Amino acid sequence: MTISGRVPLLLLLGVVPVVLRPSTGTVWLWVLAVALLVGVDLLLAPAPSTLQVERPEVGAVRLGHPTETRLVVTSSGSRRARGVLRDAWQPTAGASGNRHRLALGAGDRVVLRTPLLPRRRGDLRATGVTVRLRGPLGLAARQRTRDVPGAVRSLPPFDSRKHLPSRLARLRELDGRAAVRVRGQGTEFDSLREYVRGDDVRSIDWRASARSRTVVVRTWQPERDRRVVLVLDTSRTSAGRVGDVPRLDSAMDAALLLAALAARAGDRVDLVAGDRRVRARLRAAGARDVAAHLQEVMADLQPVIAEADWSTLAGAVTALGRQRALVVLLTPLEPAAVEEGLLPVLPSLTRHHRVVLASVRDPALEELASSHATLDEVYDAAAAAQAIGRRAYTAGLLRALGVDVVDADADQLPPALADHYLALKARGLL
Repeated sequence: MTISGRVPLLLLLGVVPVVLRPSTGTVWLWVLAVALLVGVDLLLAPAPSTLQVERPEVGAVRLGHPTETRLVVTSSGSRRARGVLRDAWQPTAGASGNRHRLALGAGDRVVLRTPLLPRRRGDLRATGVTVRLRGPLGLAARQRTRDVPGAVRSLPPFDSRKHLPSRLARLRELDGRAAVRVRGQGTEFDSLREYVRGDDVRSIDWRASARSRTVVVRTWQPERDRRVVLVLDTSRTSAGRVGDVPRLDSAMDAALLLAALAARAGDRVDLVAGDRRVRARLRAAGARDVAAHLQEVMADLQPVIAEADWSTLAGAVTALGRQRALVVLLTPLEPAAVEEGLLPVLPSLTRHHRVVLASVRDPALEELASSHATLDEVYDAAAAAQAIGRRAYTAGLLRALGVDVVDADADQLPPALADHYLALKARGLL
Protein backbone atom coordinates (compact mmCIF):
# COMPACT_ATOMS: atom_id res chain seq x y z
CA MET A 1 0.00 0.00 0.00
CA THR A 2 0.94 3.65 -0.31
CA ILE A 3 -0.38 6.81 1.29
CA SER A 4 -0.88 10.15 -0.40
CA GLY A 5 0.19 13.62 0.69
CA ARG A 6 -3.27 14.16 2.10
CA VAL A 7 -2.50 12.02 5.15
CA PRO A 8 0.23 14.30 6.59
CA LEU A 9 -2.00 17.29 5.88
CA LEU A 10 -4.87 15.61 7.69
CA LEU A 11 -2.62 14.87 10.66
CA LEU A 12 -1.46 18.48 10.67
CA LEU A 13 -5.08 19.57 10.73
CA GLY A 14 -5.30 17.89 14.15
CA VAL A 15 -3.59 20.92 15.61
CA VAL A 16 -6.99 22.62 15.74
CA PRO A 17 -8.70 20.15 18.14
CA VAL A 18 -5.51 19.91 20.18
CA VAL A 19 -5.53 23.69 20.65
CA LEU A 20 -9.20 23.65 21.54
CA ARG A 21 -8.75 20.75 23.98
CA PRO A 22 -5.05 20.27 24.79
CA SER A 23 -4.49 16.75 26.06
CA THR A 24 -2.66 13.57 25.09
CA GLY A 25 -5.99 11.82 24.59
CA THR A 26 -7.00 14.33 21.95
CA VAL A 27 -3.77 13.67 20.03
CA TRP A 28 -4.21 9.90 20.10
CA LEU A 29 -7.88 10.17 19.25
CA TRP A 30 -7.09 12.26 16.18
CA VAL A 31 -4.34 9.90 15.07
CA LEU A 32 -6.72 6.96 15.51
CA ALA A 33 -9.40 8.70 13.46
CA VAL A 34 -6.93 9.40 10.64
CA ALA A 35 -5.67 5.79 10.72
CA LEU A 36 -9.26 4.55 10.57
CA LEU A 37 -9.99 6.72 7.53
CA VAL A 38 -6.82 5.48 5.82
CA GLY A 39 -7.78 1.86 6.55
CA VAL A 40 -11.30 2.30 5.21
CA ASP A 41 -9.97 4.04 2.09
CA LEU A 42 -7.51 1.20 1.55
CA LEU A 43 -10.26 -1.41 1.82
CA LEU A 44 -12.40 0.47 -0.69
CA ALA A 45 -9.53 0.88 -3.18
CA PRO A 46 -9.74 -1.54 -6.17
CA ALA A 47 -7.14 -4.28 -6.31
CA PRO A 48 -4.48 -3.84 -9.05
CA SER A 49 -5.14 -7.45 -10.08
CA THR A 50 -8.49 -6.34 -11.49
CA LEU A 51 -6.61 -4.63 -14.32
CA GLN A 52 -5.42 -6.76 -17.21
CA VAL A 53 -2.35 -5.31 -18.95
CA GLU A 54 -1.14 -6.49 -22.37
CA ARG A 55 1.68 -5.18 -24.55
CA PRO A 56 1.68 -5.60 -28.35
CA GLU A 57 5.05 -6.27 -29.96
CA VAL A 58 7.14 -3.15 -30.45
CA GLY A 59 9.44 -4.32 -33.28
CA ALA A 60 12.71 -2.77 -34.46
CA VAL A 61 13.83 0.81 -34.89
CA ARG A 62 17.07 2.47 -35.94
CA LEU A 63 19.22 3.97 -33.20
CA GLY A 64 18.26 7.56 -32.46
CA HIS A 65 14.89 7.31 -34.22
CA PRO A 66 11.68 7.67 -32.17
CA THR A 67 9.17 4.89 -31.71
CA GLU A 68 6.52 4.02 -29.13
CA THR A 69 5.25 1.14 -27.06
CA ARG A 70 1.59 0.53 -26.26
CA LEU A 71 -0.14 -0.97 -23.25
CA VAL A 72 -3.72 -2.22 -23.52
CA VAL A 73 -5.30 -1.92 -20.06
CA THR A 74 -8.69 -3.56 -19.40
CA SER A 75 -10.67 -3.23 -16.17
CA SER A 76 -12.34 -6.49 -15.10
CA GLY A 77 -13.50 -5.26 -11.66
CA SER A 78 -16.90 -4.01 -10.58
CA ARG A 79 -15.65 -0.70 -9.16
CA ARG A 80 -14.24 2.34 -10.89
CA ALA A 81 -10.45 2.30 -10.95
CA ARG A 82 -8.59 5.57 -10.49
CA GLY A 83 -4.87 5.89 -10.18
CA VAL A 84 -1.54 5.95 -12.00
CA LEU A 85 0.28 3.44 -14.19
CA ARG A 86 4.05 3.63 -14.77
CA ASP A 87 5.60 1.81 -17.74
CA ALA A 88 9.26 1.39 -16.75
CA TRP A 89 12.06 0.68 -19.25
CA GLN A 90 15.81 0.45 -18.94
CA PRO A 91 17.39 3.94 -19.16
CA THR A 92 18.95 3.51 -22.64
CA ALA A 93 15.50 2.92 -24.12
CA GLY A 94 14.81 6.63 -23.64
CA ALA A 95 11.24 6.25 -22.32
CA SER A 96 9.51 9.58 -21.68
CA GLY A 97 6.02 10.39 -20.51
CA ASN A 98 5.68 6.89 -19.08
CA ARG A 99 3.35 7.84 -16.18
CA HIS A 100 -0.29 7.55 -17.23
CA ARG A 101 -3.39 8.52 -15.24
CA LEU A 102 -6.15 5.90 -15.07
CA ALA A 103 -9.89 6.42 -14.75
CA LEU A 104 -11.61 3.20 -15.83
CA GLY A 105 -15.12 1.99 -15.21
CA ALA A 106 -16.12 -1.65 -15.09
CA GLY A 107 -15.24 -3.30 -18.41
CA ASP A 108 -13.52 -0.22 -19.84
CA ARG A 109 -10.40 -0.53 -21.99
CA VAL A 110 -7.74 2.06 -22.76
CA VAL A 111 -4.54 2.13 -24.85
CA LEU A 112 -1.58 3.88 -23.22
CA ARG A 113 1.32 5.02 -25.40
CA THR A 114 4.86 5.58 -24.15
CA PRO A 115 7.38 7.32 -26.50
CA LEU A 116 10.80 5.66 -26.81
CA LEU A 117 14.06 7.07 -28.17
CA PRO A 118 16.77 4.35 -28.09
CA ARG A 119 20.27 5.51 -27.13
CA ARG A 120 22.04 2.15 -27.45
CA ARG A 121 22.05 -0.70 -29.95
CA GLY A 122 20.61 -4.11 -29.15
CA ASP A 123 17.51 -5.36 -27.38
CA LEU A 124 16.20 -2.79 -24.90
CA ARG A 125 13.67 -4.28 -22.49
CA ALA A 126 10.83 -3.16 -20.25
CA THR A 127 11.56 -3.58 -16.54
CA GLY A 128 8.00 -3.70 -15.20
CA VAL A 129 4.60 -2.04 -15.08
CA THR A 130 3.59 -0.50 -11.75
CA VAL A 131 -0.14 0.07 -11.09
CA ARG A 132 -1.28 2.26 -8.19
CA LEU A 133 -5.07 2.46 -7.58
CA ARG A 134 -6.29 4.85 -4.90
CA GLY A 135 -9.39 4.72 -2.74
CA PRO A 136 -12.38 7.08 -3.01
CA LEU A 137 -10.98 9.41 -0.33
CA GLY A 138 -7.57 9.68 -1.99
CA LEU A 139 -5.74 8.87 1.25
CA ALA A 140 -4.38 5.40 0.51
CA ALA A 141 -3.74 3.30 -2.57
CA ARG A 142 -2.95 -0.26 -3.47
CA GLN A 143 0.18 -0.74 -5.57
CA ARG A 144 1.59 -3.67 -7.46
CA THR A 145 4.42 -4.10 -9.95
CA ARG A 146 4.01 -6.83 -12.54
CA ASP A 147 6.20 -8.12 -15.34
CA VAL A 148 4.74 -7.28 -18.73
CA PRO A 149 7.40 -8.44 -21.24
CA GLY A 150 8.40 -5.97 -23.90
CA ALA A 151 11.47 -5.16 -25.95
CA VAL A 152 12.50 -2.84 -28.75
CA ARG A 153 15.35 -3.87 -31.02
CA SER A 154 17.62 -0.93 -31.70
CA LEU A 155 19.46 -1.26 -35.03
CA PRO A 156 22.48 0.68 -36.33
CA PRO A 157 21.22 4.01 -37.67
CA PHE A 158 22.71 3.74 -41.22
CA ASP A 159 23.13 7.51 -41.54
CA SER A 160 25.25 7.04 -44.67
CA ARG A 161 22.15 5.91 -46.58
CA LYS A 162 21.98 9.48 -47.97
CA HIS A 163 25.10 8.74 -50.06
CA LEU A 164 23.58 5.66 -51.71
CA PRO A 165 21.59 7.31 -54.56
CA SER A 166 24.63 9.18 -55.94
CA ARG A 167 26.80 6.04 -55.79
CA LEU A 168 24.09 3.97 -57.47
CA ALA A 169 23.97 6.53 -60.30
CA ARG A 170 27.72 6.13 -60.77
CA LEU A 171 27.28 2.37 -60.66
CA ARG A 172 24.65 2.53 -63.41
CA GLU A 173 27.04 4.54 -65.55
CA LEU A 174 29.76 2.03 -64.81
CA ASP A 175 27.53 -0.93 -65.61
CA GLY A 176 26.40 0.66 -68.85
CA ARG A 177 22.75 1.06 -67.87
CA ALA A 178 23.14 4.82 -68.36
CA ALA A 179 25.90 4.75 -70.99
CA VAL A 180 26.96 2.57 -73.93
CA ARG A 181 29.27 -0.24 -72.87
CA VAL A 182 32.70 0.14 -74.41
CA ARG A 183 36.06 -1.49 -73.96
CA GLY A 184 37.74 -0.33 -70.79
CA GLN A 185 34.73 -0.20 -68.47
CA GLY A 186 35.14 -3.78 -67.39
CA THR A 187 36.67 -7.14 -68.21
CA GLU A 188 33.61 -9.40 -68.14
CA PHE A 189 32.16 -10.24 -71.58
CA ASP A 190 28.65 -8.90 -72.16
CA SER A 191 27.50 -9.24 -75.79
CA LEU A 192 28.33 -8.75 -79.48
CA ARG A 193 27.29 -5.82 -81.65
CA GLU A 194 28.06 -4.32 -85.03
CA TYR A 195 31.24 -2.26 -85.35
CA VAL A 196 30.83 1.52 -85.52
CA ARG A 197 33.46 4.13 -86.23
CA GLY A 198 35.41 4.97 -83.12
CA ASP A 199 35.34 1.47 -81.59
CA ASP A 200 38.61 0.03 -80.36
CA VAL A 201 39.86 -2.37 -83.04
CA ARG A 202 41.17 -4.64 -80.29
CA SER A 203 37.58 -5.44 -79.37
CA ILE A 204 36.79 -6.91 -82.83
CA ASP A 205 35.70 -10.54 -82.65
CA TRP A 206 37.20 -11.96 -85.87
CA ARG A 207 35.52 -15.34 -85.60
CA ALA A 208 32.09 -13.78 -85.25
CA SER A 209 32.92 -11.33 -88.04
CA ALA A 210 33.86 -14.24 -90.33
CA ARG A 211 30.40 -15.71 -89.85
CA SER A 212 28.70 -12.38 -90.50
CA ARG A 213 28.64 -9.91 -93.36
CA THR A 214 29.72 -7.08 -91.04
CA VAL A 215 32.48 -6.53 -88.57
CA VAL A 216 31.41 -7.50 -85.03
CA VAL A 217 32.90 -6.22 -81.78
CA ARG A 218 32.65 -7.44 -78.23
CA THR A 219 31.19 -5.30 -75.44
CA TRP A 220 32.30 -5.54 -71.87
CA GLN A 221 30.82 -4.81 -68.50
CA PRO A 222 32.22 -4.51 -64.99
CA GLU A 223 32.65 -7.81 -63.20
CA ARG A 224 29.55 -9.15 -61.48
CA ASP A 225 28.95 -11.94 -58.99
CA ARG A 226 32.14 -11.11 -57.13
CA ARG A 227 32.58 -11.63 -53.39
CA VAL A 228 32.88 -8.83 -50.85
CA VAL A 229 33.84 -9.93 -47.33
CA LEU A 230 33.41 -7.34 -44.57
CA VAL A 231 35.58 -7.99 -41.51
CA LEU A 232 34.41 -5.91 -38.55
CA ASP A 233 36.88 -5.49 -35.69
CA THR A 234 35.11 -5.46 -32.28
CA SER A 235 38.27 -5.44 -30.15
CA ARG A 236 39.34 -2.77 -27.65
CA THR A 237 40.48 -0.31 -30.35
CA SER A 238 36.93 -0.14 -31.71
CA ALA A 239 35.67 1.22 -28.39
CA GLY A 240 37.52 4.52 -28.84
CA ARG A 241 35.27 7.48 -29.49
CA VAL A 242 35.80 9.96 -32.31
CA GLY A 243 33.70 12.96 -31.44
CA ASP A 244 30.80 11.40 -29.59
CA VAL A 245 30.54 8.20 -31.66
CA PRO A 246 32.44 4.94 -31.04
CA ARG A 247 34.71 3.83 -33.85
CA LEU A 248 32.72 0.59 -34.08
CA ASP A 249 29.52 2.46 -34.93
CA SER A 250 31.27 4.49 -37.65
CA ALA A 251 32.72 1.29 -39.10
CA MET A 252 29.24 -0.26 -39.13
CA ASP A 253 27.90 2.74 -41.04
CA ALA A 254 30.62 2.34 -43.70
CA ALA A 255 30.00 -1.41 -43.91
CA LEU A 256 26.26 -0.92 -44.45
CA LEU A 257 26.76 1.56 -47.30
CA LEU A 258 29.31 -0.67 -49.03
CA ALA A 259 27.13 -3.76 -48.59
CA ALA A 260 24.05 -2.03 -50.05
CA LEU A 261 26.09 -0.77 -53.02
CA ALA A 262 27.79 -4.13 -53.66
CA ALA A 263 24.47 -5.99 -53.52
CA ARG A 264 23.00 -3.61 -56.13
CA ALA A 265 26.07 -4.27 -58.26
CA GLY A 266 25.30 -8.00 -58.23
CA ASP A 267 28.12 -8.98 -55.89
CA ARG A 268 27.83 -11.35 -52.93
CA VAL A 269 28.38 -9.84 -49.51
CA ASP A 270 29.55 -11.74 -46.41
CA LEU A 271 30.28 -10.48 -42.90
CA VAL A 272 32.68 -11.63 -40.21
CA ALA A 273 32.81 -9.74 -36.90
CA GLY A 274 34.95 -10.56 -33.91
CA ASP A 275 37.92 -9.93 -31.66
CA ARG A 276 39.47 -12.86 -29.79
CA ARG A 277 36.78 -15.02 -31.34
CA VAL A 278 34.20 -14.65 -34.05
CA ARG A 279 31.15 -12.85 -32.64
CA ALA A 280 29.00 -12.88 -35.78
CA ARG A 281 29.08 -14.47 -39.20
CA LEU A 282 26.63 -13.81 -42.03
CA ARG A 283 26.44 -15.11 -45.56
CA ALA A 284 23.97 -12.76 -47.23
CA ALA A 285 24.97 -13.69 -50.81
CA GLY A 286 23.50 -11.24 -53.32
CA ALA A 287 20.30 -10.36 -51.47
CA ARG A 288 18.96 -6.91 -52.24
CA ASP A 289 18.01 -6.44 -48.57
CA VAL A 290 21.52 -7.29 -47.38
CA ALA A 291 21.67 -4.02 -45.40
CA ALA A 292 18.64 -5.09 -43.35
CA HIS A 293 20.26 -8.48 -42.60
CA LEU A 294 23.49 -6.78 -41.58
CA GLN A 295 21.66 -4.35 -39.31
CA GLU A 296 20.02 -7.26 -37.50
CA VAL A 297 23.37 -8.96 -36.94
CA MET A 298 25.23 -5.78 -35.99
CA ALA A 299 22.62 -4.73 -33.44
CA ASP A 300 24.06 -7.06 -30.79
CA LEU A 301 27.74 -6.29 -31.42
CA GLN A 302 29.57 -4.34 -28.71
CA PRO A 303 33.29 -3.56 -28.28
CA VAL A 304 35.19 -6.11 -26.21
CA ILE A 305 38.11 -4.92 -24.09
CA ALA A 306 40.57 -7.40 -25.56
CA GLU A 307 43.07 -7.56 -28.40
CA ALA A 308 41.91 -8.81 -31.79
CA ASP A 309 43.09 -12.29 -32.80
CA TRP A 310 43.59 -11.69 -36.52
CA SER A 311 44.62 -15.26 -37.21
CA THR A 312 41.15 -16.37 -36.02
CA LEU A 313 39.41 -13.72 -38.13
CA ALA A 314 41.53 -14.58 -41.18
CA GLY A 315 40.61 -18.24 -40.70
CA ALA A 316 36.93 -17.27 -40.65
CA VAL A 317 37.40 -15.41 -43.95
CA THR A 318 39.09 -18.44 -45.50
CA ALA A 319 36.26 -20.68 -44.25
CA LEU A 320 33.79 -18.65 -46.31
CA GLY A 321 35.43 -19.89 -49.52
CA ARG A 322 38.68 -19.86 -51.47
CA GLN A 323 37.29 -17.78 -54.35
CA ARG A 324 39.07 -14.46 -54.79
CA ALA A 325 37.24 -11.71 -52.93
CA LEU A 326 37.46 -8.09 -51.89
CA VAL A 327 38.23 -8.31 -48.16
CA VAL A 328 37.48 -5.08 -46.33
CA LEU A 329 39.05 -4.84 -42.87
CA LEU A 330 37.11 -2.29 -40.83
CA THR A 331 39.59 -1.64 -38.03
CA PRO A 332 41.28 1.44 -36.55
CA LEU A 333 44.71 2.27 -37.97
CA GLU A 334 46.39 2.01 -34.58
CA PRO A 335 50.14 1.40 -35.16
CA ALA A 336 50.74 -0.91 -32.18
CA ALA A 337 47.65 -3.07 -32.76
CA VAL A 338 48.17 -3.27 -36.53
CA GLU A 339 51.90 -3.99 -36.48
CA GLU A 340 51.73 -6.65 -33.77
CA GLY A 341 48.46 -8.36 -34.63
CA LEU A 342 47.47 -7.70 -38.24
CA LEU A 343 50.72 -7.46 -40.24
CA PRO A 344 51.80 -11.11 -39.65
CA VAL A 345 48.45 -12.35 -40.98
CA LEU A 346 48.17 -10.11 -44.05
CA PRO A 347 50.35 -12.18 -46.45
CA SER A 348 47.92 -15.10 -46.22
CA LEU A 349 45.04 -12.77 -47.12
CA THR A 350 46.73 -10.77 -49.89
CA ARG A 351 47.90 -13.99 -51.52
CA HIS A 352 44.31 -14.93 -52.41
CA HIS A 353 42.25 -11.73 -52.05
CA ARG A 354 42.20 -8.02 -52.69
CA VAL A 355 42.48 -6.42 -49.24
CA VAL A 356 41.32 -2.95 -48.19
CA LEU A 357 41.75 -1.50 -44.70
CA ALA A 358 39.16 1.14 -43.76
CA SER A 359 39.88 3.22 -40.68
CA VAL A 360 38.22 6.12 -38.88
CA ARG A 361 40.60 9.06 -38.52
CA ASP A 362 40.44 11.36 -35.52
CA PRO A 363 40.38 15.01 -36.70
CA ALA A 364 41.45 16.11 -33.22
CA LEU A 365 45.03 15.05 -34.07
CA GLU A 366 45.24 17.52 -36.96
CA GLU A 367 43.78 20.25 -34.76
CA LEU A 368 46.36 19.60 -32.04
CA ALA A 369 49.21 19.48 -34.55
CA SER A 370 48.29 22.90 -35.95
CA SER A 371 48.10 24.77 -32.61
CA HIS A 372 51.30 26.51 -31.37
CA ALA A 373 50.02 29.53 -29.43
CA THR A 374 51.26 28.48 -25.98
CA LEU A 375 54.00 26.27 -24.59
CA ASP A 376 51.49 23.54 -23.68
CA GLU A 377 50.04 23.62 -27.20
CA VAL A 378 53.55 23.23 -28.65
CA TYR A 379 54.07 20.04 -26.64
CA ASP A 380 50.60 18.80 -27.63
CA ALA A 381 51.36 19.58 -31.28
CA ALA A 382 54.62 17.61 -31.11
CA ALA A 383 52.85 14.58 -29.63
CA ALA A 384 50.08 14.82 -32.25
CA ALA A 385 52.62 15.11 -35.08
CA GLN A 386 54.42 12.02 -33.77
CA ALA A 387 51.12 10.08 -33.68
CA ILE A 388 50.28 11.20 -37.23
CA GLY A 389 53.74 10.16 -38.38
CA ARG A 390 53.36 6.70 -36.87
CA ARG A 391 49.98 6.26 -38.55
CA ALA A 392 51.49 7.30 -41.90
CA TYR A 393 54.38 4.85 -41.41
CA THR A 394 51.96 2.01 -40.59
CA ALA A 395 49.84 2.88 -43.65
CA GLY A 396 53.02 2.69 -45.75
CA LEU A 397 53.77 -0.78 -44.42
CA LEU A 398 50.27 -1.91 -45.31
CA ARG A 399 50.53 -0.52 -48.86
CA ALA A 400 53.89 -2.27 -49.27
CA LEU A 401 52.07 -5.56 -48.59
CA GLY A 402 49.48 -4.78 -51.26
CA VAL A 403 46.76 -3.46 -48.95
CA ASP A 404 44.71 -0.42 -49.96
CA VAL A 405 44.25 1.99 -47.06
CA VAL A 406 41.16 4.22 -46.76
CA ASP A 407 41.67 6.53 -43.79
CA ALA A 408 39.01 9.23 -43.40
CA ASP A 409 36.96 11.10 -40.83
CA ALA A 410 33.91 9.35 -39.40
CA ASP A 411 31.38 11.12 -41.65
CA GLN A 412 33.59 10.78 -44.74
CA LEU A 413 34.62 7.14 -44.36
CA PRO A 414 31.40 5.56 -45.80
CA PRO A 415 31.43 7.54 -49.09
CA ALA A 416 35.22 7.23 -49.38
CA LEU A 417 35.03 3.44 -49.03
CA ALA A 418 32.16 3.26 -51.55
CA ASP A 419 34.15 5.39 -54.01
CA HIS A 420 37.17 3.13 -53.61
CA TYR A 421 34.99 0.09 -54.34
CA LEU A 422 33.64 1.73 -57.51
CA ALA A 423 37.17 2.66 -58.59
CA LEU A 424 38.36 -0.94 -58.19
CA LYS A 425 35.34 -2.15 -60.13
CA ALA A 426 35.94 0.33 -62.95
CA ARG A 427 39.57 -0.77 -63.26
CA GLY A 428 38.64 -4.46 -63.21
CA LEU A 429 40.66 -5.18 -60.08
CA LEU A 430 38.04 -7.23 -58.20
